[in-house]
Formats: sequence, C-alpha cells, structure tokens
Amino acid sequence: MASVSAWLRGLALACLLAQPALAQITVLDEAQDDAAAEAAAPLADAPVATAPCGTQPLTIARMGWPSAELLAEIHTRLVLQQFGCTLQITPGDLTASVTSMGSTGQPAVIPEMWATRVPELWNAGIEAQMLRPAAPTYVEPSFEGWFVPDFVAEAHPELITAAGLAEILPTLNEGERVRFISCPPDWACAIINRNLIAAHGIADQVEIVGPATRFEMDTLIAQAISGQDPVLFYYWQPNGIIAQFGFVPLDMGLYSEEAFACLAETICSGPQPSAFPSEVVVVAVAEWVFAELPSIAGYFGRAVLPLTEMNALLTQLTEPGATAAAIAERFVAERQDLWGEWVGLVAP
Repeated sequence: MASVSAWLRGLALACLLAQPALAQITVLDEAQDDAAAEAAAPLADAPVATAPCGTQPLTIARMGWPSAELLAEIHTRLVLQQFGCTLQITPGDLTASVTSMGSTGQPAVIPEMWATRVPELWNAGIEAQMLRPAAPTYVEPSFEGWFVPDFVAEAHPELITAAGLAEILPTLNEGERVRFISCPPDWACAIINRNLIAAHGIADQVEIVGPATRFEMDTLIAQAISGQDPVLFYYWQPNGIIAQFGFVPLDMGLYSEEAFACLAETICSGPQPSAFPSEVVVVAVAEWVFAELPSIAGYFGRAVLPLTEMNALLTQLTEPGATAAAIAERFVAERQDLWGEWVGLVAP
C-alpha cells in the first residue's frame, strides 16, 4: 500500500477539490428537466445550423478546481475535433460565471456548475431564460458518504450498506471498537456523521475521531490504510484520492428530507437513517447556444461522466509533471469508448 508520505505528496492538489456541501437546495423543476432531455436528443434529430459554430464567441468557463479544469480542457478539444468549432477557455468561478452567463450569455458553457451552491443566481438566470442545464455533469447525483478501504471490503464482501454495519462491525477489529474518522468540527458533516452513527445503532461499536483540519483528516485515513487497519470514514467526490487509495463507498440507503433535517441539528431527538442529499451539478449552457448551435447543445446534452472516471482522471493529475491539458489530450486519444456517445458516434 502507499505510504503516508506518498499520500501527502498528492495532498496539495487534492485540497483544491470542492468541500462538502453545507446546504442542499432544490433548484431545478420538471420544466428544466424536460429542457435538459430536449438538449440530449440525438444529432440526427437536431436542425442543421447554417453556421455550425455560430457567429458569437464560444467560451467555456474553466473553474479553479481540478475536476472543472479537466472538463473544460476535454470539451474544448472534443468540440474542435468533432465539430470544427474553437472554444475559448476563460477563467471563472461559480458566482462570477453564472452571473455573467445569466446577464450576457457568456461564458457559453460551464461544464461543472454546482447550482445548489449559488441557487439565487442560478434561478435568476433560468427565470430570465438566459441559461439552462444541458445535462448532469456526472452520472451519480450523490457526492458524499461513508467509505471503507478496499482491503476491508475484500475481506468482508457482506459489508455493502451502512444499515448492515451493526451486525458486521464486531467482526472487523477483534471485538474492539472500530475508528470512524469524521470531518473537522466546524464542518456540517461532523454533526451529521455523529447523528447518523446513532441512527444506525453503532455508537457503542465505533470510536469517533474528529480531526482538527482537512490535512489531519487525510493523514489519519492515510495512516489507517498504510497500517491495514479496519476503519470507517466520511469522504466526498469527485476526488482523485478515492481512486488512488481504493476507497469503497457504502450504500447509505434512501434520502429522507425529514430525517436529514434532524441529522443536521446539533441535538437530534430520535435520529433516523438517511443518505446524504444529492446535489444539482450540471453542464450549464447559455440559451443562445440551444437556439443557434443545436449540434453543440446536443453534444453537451450527452456529455455525462461517471464519477469513477473523473476520480481516475484526478489521480492522473497527481503524477509528476501532469497538467490538465495533457490529461485531456490523453483522454481524447484513448477514451472514445466514453466520449463517442457524446459526439453521436456511439448509440446511447
């Protein structure tokens, strides 16, 4: 297994990844879901534009975290290669980019738009009919939960769900309490994890470890993995560390809005199990692209990536000398099995 020092060498890049969500807000209604489905229609069904690349600049926002940087670089290359359109990459962040798209239509594309982080700005752009979601950025809507190391999962194939922990935990550490590595005390997940532990009836079977910082959290997990210790921990994705060190997620069950509202309270009377809520993470596209460039809108309507694939790309980003541009070049050269469906070469 990788040593703690190897873990820490990759930590600087990993720390750029998105923090766990502190609030979950529904911002897309059925009308917008229908619009996203329309954008994902096959290329053959779309009207042919007289100017496939249009007359307006085709700009794509490159956000300041690794997964969004990779997506911007990948889409830029694929749109040029497959449609002959040049995308201009522009630096961005959630607030500035969605505000600009909602008022001017530029940038034309935000490939990883965390709409639940800026719901008022996102909703304003939707209501003004200046932007809409083309598709989910990732196949999976849930981005945080509980994990075990792969060696624990291999030794205990019956360990699949959080609901099954009460029965299995006594066998993991020779009857001793199993450490649960939670998150820093000022993160909302610290409270949620403590209440979830009570909800699953395992408070007497685990020792909750509350790291002071993100760095300490990752170090504790790295040490447990290096020592082949049975451990349970909270984490989130997309995240290259998950693929690099073999984290295996537990099925957290169904999400209950009522149960989760209590889990998020410092004092939750009678906590009940719930999955973490999903987030709205979409490929946001300016409305004019749907009207003027239906082939390009259709491409982005199909450009959905599994989280496991993004985790693997982020792992490549920790390699010495790696850049988002170089990894995007490799993805385009080697992974037509994934992007072929996006460009209409492979049937969905």
